[in-house]
Amino acid sequence: MTFSGLFVPLVTPFTATDEIATEALAGLAHSALDAGATGLVALGTTAEAATLTADERRTVLEICARVCTERGAPLIVGAGSNSTAASIESHAALGPSVAAALTVVPYYTRPSEAGVLAHFRELAATSPVPLIVYNVPHRTSRTLGADTLYELARIPNIAGFKHAIGGIDDTTVTFMSTLPPDVDVLAGDDLHLAPMLALGATGGILASANVAPAAYAALISAWRTGTSAEARAQTHRLTALSSALFAEPNPTVIKAVLAAEKRIPTPAVRLPLLPAGESATSAALDALSRLA
Repeated sequence: MTFSGLFVPLVTPFTATDEIATEALAGLAHSALDAGATGLVALGTTAEAATLTADERRTVLEICARVCTERGAPLIVGAGSNSTAASIESHAALGPSVAAALTVVPYYTRPSEAGVLAHFRELAATSPVPLIVYNVPHRTSRTLGADTLYELARIPNIAGFKHAIGGIDDTTVTFMSTLPPDVDVLAGDDLHLAPMLALGATGGILASANVAPAAYAALISAWRTGTSAEARAQTHRLTALSSALFAEPNPTVIKAVLAAEKRIPTPAVRLPLLPAGESATSAALDALSRLA
């Protein structure tokens, strides 16, 4: 299948007793799809997957899979780590309700680019679902050059990329100009969604869309099927919101806004994250109000 449009990487809402707020999570999932999202992402960075227990991860996956099955929407699931063997195991556990695995470039151990290629060749050869390579060098400390991205895009069972390198550089431009027609690129930096779409990205995985899914779905639609003036205007409308929601570590401000709107029961995050400050929350709420 192809991956295009808006995919919302859902937060994991918590109750006042630090349990998963299951009804709120299902509500967020349905709301995102109602607002025009193509699909959902479960257990990504925005979901605080690293601080969830194995049972909690299963709960999140079950809820998101149920909603996507009911709605006929694709579900992307975060899976994989900096261990190739452990990543193979986590991918093997993914069921038929999963459209693709969002698989991060190995982090912390800082393999060579040849090692990254070998890692993804092993995963792609064994995974029961297609892979979306998550290229996010400010989290992994592993920058990938254009030649490596070119090779990754040609590995069978790699269906696409989440490209979140923090900007638009020469490597990005070269990469986008050499993509095979059957490989999709989803923008992963909310602020850089528009230039990525202009270069040929098919959509985005956007944390900010937890807060304003209809606006980000409209932005992607405008760049794909509207006029350049319409697309540019929608881009500028969302710039302040995207910036405000990332003023503190993701997803702290997003959760604070959702809690202020009573869409989740608390703004709680788990250590080592700390809740968003009052000024950051107020600024984001103000930016959101200006979209109305």
